Amino acid sequence: MMKNRLLLIEDEINLQNSLAYLLEREGFTVDSASTGEQGLELARVKPPDLVLLDVNLPGIDGFETARRLRSDPLTRSCLIIMLTARAHPDDIVQGLSSVADDYVTKPFLPRVLLARIAAHLRRAGAGDVADGEDRLLRFDSLTINQAARDVRIDAVSVKLTPTEYDILVLLAAHPNRVFTRSQIIDQVRGNDFAITDRVVDYQISGLRKKLGGEGQRIETVHGVGYKFQGTPGA
Repeated sequence: MMKNRLLLIEDEINLQNSLAYLLEREGFTVDSASTGEQGLELARVKPPDLVLLDVNLPGIDGFETARRLRSDPLTRSCLIIMLTARAHPDDIVQGLSSVADDYVTKPFLPRVLLARIAAHLRRAGAGDVADGEDRLLRFDSLTINQAARDVRIDAVSVKLTPTEYDILVLLAAHPNRVFTRSQIIDQVRGNDFAITDRVVDYQISGLRKKLGGEGQRIETVHGVGYKFQGTPGA
């Protein structure tokens, strides 16, 4: 079986070395870089399956590095986990809005980081092998193709961040069921994700705007959370 390739972009050399050792011991192929610029060059030469990306980097920071990874056809499909000591809700919002797939705050337990990496790789792999028709959700003009992670309205593609997409699938796959904010985080990010209600609301707000009229299907249940209104295939 081919090993998953990880790219570690971290400027603290001691942490970089210890993480690389940990990941290689778990069977991953690891490439390391100390700056965003170096990481982008490495990613183009050896496209990774997943990037562990520090925010506070010399030169371009992690947010800009994530945006450039997503804009490059060679690297736009790689998973991105931000790894940083910046735990303020505004930083988490910015990280997820920069199209990162996850945001892990330092200090962290190695086993927690490994579990998060495995969960994201497993989720991405499941999308590759799933039967496409069984993973289609249709609501009037809205179509969600889970196998391709593609969302369309009247056949026009809608560009969502990874977090927005995961929230949409969670809600749409369980129409008319109410999810609390905590349940959304547990399902989409894992119950050890450092996040607040504000971050969930921010993601929902962005999702509604991008879906236009179909965004009205995501209903706020005051004092509880959110639900998706509709019947699949209708």
